[in-house]
Amino acid sequence: MLNVGVIGCGYWGPNLIRNFDQLTRTSVLRVADLDTKRLDHMKILYPETDTTTDYKDIINDSEIDIVAVATPVHTHFRFASEALSAGKHLFVEKPMTSSIKESVKLINLAEENGRKLMVGHTFLYSAPVRKMKEILDSGELGEIYYINSQRLNLGLFQQDINVIWDLAPHDISIVNYLLDMEPTQVGAVGASHINPAIEDVAILNLRYENNVVAFIQCSWLDPDKVRKMTVVGSKKMMVYDDVQPTEKIRIYDKAVEVPTHYDTYAEFHYSYKYGDILIPKIDGGEPLRTELAHFVDCIENDTVPVSDGYNGLGVVKVLEKSSKVLKKA
Repeated sequence: MLNVGVIGCGYWGPNLIRNFDQLTRTSVLRVADLDTKRLDHMKILYPETDTTTDYKDIINDSEIDIVAVATPVHTHFRFASEALSAGKHLFVEKPMTSSIKESVKLINLAEENGRKLMVGHTFLYSAPVRKMKEILDSGELGEIYYINSQRLNLGLFQQDINVIWDLAPHDISIVNYLLDMEPTQVGAVGASHINPAIEDVAILNLRYENNVVAFIQCSWLDPDKVRKMTVVGSKKMMVYDDVQPTEKIRIYDKAVEVPTHYDTYAEFHYSYKYGDILIPKIDGGEPLRTELAHFVDCIENDTVPVSDGYNGLGVVKVLEKSSKVLKKA
């Protein structure tokens, strides 16, 4: 049995506590938060779990094996570095840290102390994204041309990070996972409408090897909740719509067919394929449960998490580069 301490009981922390509590191989020993009302609520739900307003009670507890950090991004490095230095395995919510430099330091700390470091890129453990990866790796879509992703809704406005840092980590992690590589170029455009110091709408454009490009649109100012990703290949196209309760993935047998000869007028006569739509069957439970169970497996079997420190670093690289581009604009 691995004992867990959770730092942060705000938006996401309770989900971590619930899932760690329900796993058969972990026990939530203690949770920390500055808000005593949140702690009181956690105590009602989990009467056997200790609560504290001092996170160091978790860091210094020799009985705790895993520390999970679910606090604002700018605090991640402080809590995470102290946990690793104390010999704890670390689960830190996305994005990993506020900078490339901090992320590299966490990776080094984990390696120096022989501890597992996992970043909470939960979508990498969702059944639809796993199915998308399976389809891409099979070659069914052919050569990948581009990926377009939208993550839009009304709010929730953040005070410490812009819309890219808030929403785009999901999409960046998914695209990097699907393509099994990081972008070679990062571009970004954005605008601030509500808070002049923080962008609330933005578009990332990422260039990968093999002439693959990805566009990621994020917004806190949209009337609809949109969670949609389109992958276009030379043979087929695929759409992942996470808002749909069922049939989240559709594969379209559509493509542009290029003539084999270019020495005649035929080169201008492209043909367009319009085939069937396939909706693959997708099985799977709660992604967060799968993610945390995977983390426990990695600790017990000394294997590398899918969303390890290097995976988290790849996302932070894009975020930091996008911030620099926006500042120059």
